[in-house]
Amino acid sequence: MSQASDPNSLKARFRGYFPVVVDVETAGFNAQTDALLEICAVTLKMDEQGWLSPDKKLHFHVTPFEGANLEPAALEFTGIRDPYSPLRGAVDEGEALREIFKLIRKEQKAAECQRTIMVAHNANFDHSFVMAAAERAQLKRNPFHPFATFDTAALSGLALGQTVLAKACQTAQIPFDNKEAHSALYDTERTAELFCEIVNRWKRLGGWPLPSTSESTASPST
Repeated sequence: MSQASDPNSLKARFRGYFPVVVDVETAGFNAQTDALLEICAVTLKMDEQGWLSPDKKLHFHVTPFEGANLEPAALEFTGIRDPYSPLRGAVDEGEALREIFKLIRKEQKAAECQRTIMVAHNANFDHSFVMAAAERAQLKRNPFHPFATFDTAALSGLALGQTVLAKACQTAQIPFDNKEAHSALYDTERTAELFCEIVNRWKRLGGWPLPSTSESTASPST
């Protein structure tokens, strides 16, 4: 059975989209003016039975782009007191995204998917910063869909009755350490686990695979 017709393939599960979990830490809320300071991406894989799990991971500390705004409150929130400290081992945002995009394109091709879709908690925020950084770096081969995302805040509200990442993880019985939170690495790992749990829970409840066309179109009385 080809991946296109196998409901337990990653390609078929998300209509040709390749989901990649992302989290960013920043120096503010404005993707055009505020610095990207940290980014992590986790790819996902699906086994032969259709169970989703985290796969490969890339994580970078990022140096602020030239002229970037650094909001003191945001630095306090993330715990990144000095974004220019050499101890951070930070790289240019273009270098970080090039490496992440390279991994994503490779894994997307292996999964026979057509486009990558970002999975993130309050995804519009992370998506806007990645897109703005990619534009500043003039990266031409951005694998992410330009606007579509899977938002785990919305999905968690539906599946778990919680929208805050920590509370959603706790409800899903995923360990969450608030002392580690607001690190892109930690938050991406937890978000990946959360997304996989929501997808797998829907499968365990019988929501996937979908009924056949003939079954789904049959009248309730038949």
